[in-house]
Amino acid sequence: MNNEIKAVVKLPALKRYGYFIKKVADFEEVWGLYDGGWAMTEDSEGNQLVPFWPKREFADLCNEENWEGYKPKKIDLDVFIDKWIPGMKNDGSKIAIFWYNNDSIVVDPERLLSDLEEELENY
Repeated sequence: MNNEIKAVVKLPALKRYGYFIKKVADFEEVWGLYDGGWAMTEDSEGNQLVPFWPKREFADLCNEENWEGYKPKKIDLDVFIDKWIPGMKNDGSKIAIFWYNNDSIVVDPERLLSDLEEELENY
């Protein structure tokens, strides 16, 4: 694990969220875990959560415990914004950014879209 990955994983969840927004805008991609279907989990109230990471290396760290056999899979940012966000909104799903040992920021699709669009205005 390289130094950047180690340092980011240790950041508080809110700082990792900011990192996620910047990196996703930079590289125009989002990473999920996939194995015949996308990795999902639930919060303590039973809400469906879909976990996402800004880079393959971060997703790789999570395919061992809860999602053994899942592989990181890239989603182009345009597809994420145009298809995924409306789909998750329709499903009532929430998004878990940087899922690690239940330590992640959970946001509504609209909030993530708003934050991404705001960051993309800088490009």
